[in-house]
Amino acid sequence: MNYPIPDNPQEIFAMRQQPVDEELVAVAIAGVIKLVRSQGQSLEELTSQLLAEDTVLDKQQRRWLTQVVAQAWESFA
Repeated sequence: MNYPIPDNPQEIFAMRQQPVDEELVAVAIAGVIKLVRSQGQSLEELTSQLLAEDTVLDKQQRRWLTQVVAQAWESFA
């Protein structure tokens, strides 16, 4: 891996400066899961946040992302 898993929101936001590739996306997802778990949140809470309306992803993309995050969540269990 070329990127360490981020430990805090600042490190996650700093990743925005990197060119986007599959590895960066995977590391960002891992960082979010790590952060959410450290805050005592559940997968259901994270899923709810991911499914919330936003201007970045459409509904189908948000559903796909929740599935990817759920799979990653389970692999970290």
